[in-house]
Amino acid sequence: MNVYETIKVLANSKQVSIRQLEETLGFGNGTINRWRSTVPGIDKLEKVADYFNVSVDYLLGRTDPNSTQAPDNQSIARQIMLRSDTSDLSEEDAEDIEKEVERFLNWRLQEIKRERIEKD
Repeated sequence: MNVYETIKVLANSKQVSIRQLEETLGFGNGTINRWRSTVPGIDKLEKVADYFNVSVDYLLGRTDPNSTQAPDNQSIARQIMLRSDTSDLSEEDAEDIEKEVERFLNWRLQEIKRERIEKD
């Protein structure tokens, strides 16, 4: 599946037309349709990925949304930070928050494992 087809599937799942998506994202008429045969710019791909809450890699067909392989905690923490509005934070504050998210994810993972062991 190419980028256009992936976006079409995502749009259908949200019951939005390609034209409505283009309008919402501020793209010119026919922009996404042209992606059937051209390569979109990363800035536009990022806007589409953010709209559908997926990664650019997913739009490019590099990752499988049904994959059972979980990313490591650091990449999950990074994804959380990338999806958050950190524009008012200094880089140091953003890094501190990311570390806290990592700590929380590690703690929660340990709790889940402990709960599974207790259940068995």
